[in-house]
Amino acid sequence: MALLGCRLIGLDDPRRRDQIKKLIVYVEMDRCTADAVAFVTGAKLGRRSLKFMDYGIMAATFINLDGPRAFRVISTEEARDLAPLYAPGETDKSRQQIEAYRKMPECVLFRVQKVHVPISPYDLPGPTRSKVTCTRCGQVVRDGKEIIRDGEPLCKPCALGAYFQNPQAIGWPEMHRSPDDQAEACPERDPNAT
Repeated sequence: MALLGCRLIGLDDPRRRDQIKKLIVYVEMDRCTADAVAFVTGAKLGRRSLKFMDYGIMAATFINLDGPRAFRVISTEEARDLAPLYAPGETDKSRQQIEAYRKMPECVLFRVQKVHVPISPYDLPGPTRSKVTCTRCGQVVRDGKEIIRDGEPLCKPCALGAYFQNPQAIGWPEMHRSPDDQAEACPERDPNAT
């Protein structure tokens, strides 16, 4: 998937410094495909070149920012069913799939869509482009990810709800230690403060 996607957008070695700066990849599932795409392309969340969309679909969209060109590559379910035809001598299902996928043409393994992906300047690789403070909880929100409600900036957890519930600040005995092991590196704080 990653090799095909990069080839479609004109990148032959996406890990090379001049090419990695041109690449953004959206993965649509948090399974092995995301790890494989990240490994092959060199795209990373921390580099802002890997984006995660939680769709539950084994697909990835590859974008060359020089252009821009974008193609969405979707893994077909039929490929799994056709594995016995491409690797009839292999009885272990997992090994059969691996052997079959090596032999299958790309048109059997994948569907490809030419797409347009509107990319905000805030989503491009590079330095932080904005920084605001949530007026409800005081959390700093970067790169235009705040939500404006009644004219005030809010972080997404305050505006939309969060994946976590009942946050409570905690303290621990060594919390004031610094990496250099200096006991009073942090000022005293109320552990119940939010």
